[in-house]
Amino acid sequence: MTIDESISENKNPAQSTPETAETEAVREIPVTESTTTASAEPVELQTDSIPKTDSTEATDTEVLAEEKTATPSVEELTRLLTEATLTAQNNWDNLLRKQAEYDNLQKRMERELDNARKYALEKFATELLAVKDSMELGIEAATKPETTLDTVRDGIDLTLKMLTDTMAKFGIQEINPIEEKFNPQWHEAMAMQPVPNVEDGTVLLVHQKGYQLNERLLRPARVVVAKAIQAEKPLENQG
Repeated sequence: MTIDESISENKNPAQSTPETAETEAVREIPVTESTTTASAEPVELQTDSIPKTDSTEATDTEVLAEEKTATPSVEELTRLLTEATLTAQNNWDNLLRKQAEYDNLQKRMERELDNARKYALEKFATELLAVKDSMELGIEAATKPETTLDTVRDGIDLTLKMLTDTMAKFGIQEINPIEEKFNPQWHEAMAMQPVPNVEDGTVLLVHQKGYQLNERLLRPARVVVAKAIQAEKPLENQG
């Protein structure tokens, strides 16, 4: 094979190499003007020309609605002021009424306390009137010649019983501790007397009875208290 034949074989398109085919394919791709422009210069977006979407319009509507709600009208403000004024007036009236009721209650309590101090003994005094009437009748009967000493004594006993019952009715009890153990809480020792065969501290005599009011001492009983005598030991026989 000659040199010319080998050159002609290399120029044959059917027997071209892969690299030659790719080069030819690249050459066949058309280059448009838009492609060249896009690759050469960057595209700037015009935000002003972009239309607003539905979500943006909804947001603007909500903002306007909130502004209208946040700023009440003059009529609404007037109504709110009127309601607040009426509420304040009602509260003030209620306060004045409560204050007047409190003042009246305080005055009534002071009056009741004053009456309690003044008339605390009203019931007791009423019961004592019957005792006084009995004593006056006894004195009047004693002046009559036909009245005996026994009759006077019976009248006095009856009057004393009426007085004792009246005192007991109001919680006044007598303290008469004869032959009882001496108690310094209720008794007052006037003297001590040595007595044989008597327990030490026993009340022998009551000079004056005591009285208590509802477990509270009014007057202690004045008494004489026994003092035990120690028995003498017998002398032992000597011798």
